[in-house]
Amino acid sequence: MHIMRSSQEDVDRLADSMREVKDKVTFCRTCFNIAEGMFCPVCSDAGRDASVICVVEEIKDLAALERTAEYKGLYHVLGGCISPLDGVGPEDLRVRELLDRLDGVTEVILAMSPTVEGEATAMYVSGLIKPLGLRVTRIASGLPVGGDIDYADEVTLGRALEGRREV
Repeated sequence: MHIMRSSQEDVDRLADSMREVKDKVTFCRTCFNIAEGMFCPVCSDAGRDASVICVVEEIKDLAALERTAEYKGLYHVLGGCISPLDGVGPEDLRVRELLDRLDGVTEVILAMSPTVEGEATAMYVSGLIKPLGLRVTRIASGLPVGGDIDYADEVTLGRALEGRREV
């Protein structure tokens, strides 16, 4: 209804903006965050700690963690979590891409939401990475079970990152 009430000029500007986003914004070739080129701002930042990768379900989770300004490593966006009821298996996620970028990495932080699907995904990913001899940690408690990372405030997420535990 808002669009129907808007002027043609406003609708045209909105449509132009949507086309521009579709033309210019893509996914980072390394971590699958959003990017305006081949790489996102996080992967392009030489000041980030490349020895630590924080694995998240979605881009919105990455954005929530970045708002804390506590984490200085790299990210990997899986593109969802394992959910058999929704027909999403491990092969539908970017797990292979994660495994392909673990050279030089010493720690992988699993920052999945504390839902059944998030826990299953974290266990699956952990099972693939631990045999490689890398430190695998989970963000600490503080998020309610069944909650989503992107809804947590910066203080809670910052404390969860600080208090991460071995898996």
